[in-house]
Amino acid sequence: MTRQLIVQLQKEAIPVKHSCRILEVSRSGFYEAQRRSAKPVVCKASVHLKAAFMASHQSYGSRRLVTAMANEGFQIGRYKVRSLMRKAALKPVWKRKFVHTTDSKHDLPIADNVLNRQFNPTAPDLAYVSDITYIRTGAGWLYLATVLDLYARKVVGWAMAPTMPAKLVCDALNMAIQQRRPASGLIVHSDRGSQYASELYQDLLKQHGFVCSMSRKGNCWDNAVAERFFLNLKMERVWQRQYANHAEAKADITDYIVGFYNCKRINSALGNLPPAVYERKMAAHEPIVVSEIT
Repeated sequence: MTRQLIVQLQKEAIPVKHSCRILEVSRSGFYEAQRRSAKPVVCKASVHLKAAFMASHQSYGSRRLVTAMANEGFQIGRYKVRSLMRKAALKPVWKRKFVHTTDSKHDLPIADNVLNRQFNPTAPDLAYVSDITYIRTGAGWLYLATVLDLYARKVVGWAMAPTMPAKLVCDALNMAIQQRRPASGLIVHSDRGSQYASELYQDLLKQHGFVCSMSRKGNCWDNAVAERFFLNLKMERVWQRQYANHAEAKADITDYIVGFYNCKRINSALGNLPPAVYERKMAAHEPIVVSEIT
């Protein structure tokens, strides 16, 4: 109440010094009360930045946050974003771990590197890449096999199991086939692992008329797109979780693929568009093919 009286006296041009003396309060006490009651200034840019950062599952750095905010109609420079991130302590937590999953010491036939790092096909369903990785859970390792369509970097098939037999990679490719119905001639690239060289997997490729392509020995760059997806998955989701069992891990990884990576995650290789959005945008610009058969 005293503070309000002093403020009122200030409006009547009575100095704070005289007002405090009349009301028998200290000036330091008055200013401290003013400081405590002052409303915090809310930075609109900071609020939008935090929302975009949390929506990315705390994975976006400054470059992607600039794009994410621009997509929401909020224009802001990268240096300003960096400054706001520092003030708000927004920092992606990335860790690197490695477990070897490729067993290339086998006597099974090896295919040529047909893809030859041609990672930018001109249309969907011309070239897929596939790979296997591991997920740590409280119930032991869970292995994940994925298939990506290189055109939009979209995950079109995946499968998970506590072991990694040839059936695992076949299940992932079968999901892609059921979802996309690719034509014969599709290039399916992988590493030289025994699962991909197996008779079961090779028969599946032959059944659909697909072309098998394999990386050169010890060359991870030949399958860089699949490797990069796994790194993103682990940095942005897996390494931020502690899965109690396989079921929990499967549900969360499926949510990442379907609910975030394919439809929301910004991909710099696609003009800062998510894979599903890129596909729709490019499909809208494709010319309509008119059959000559009447």
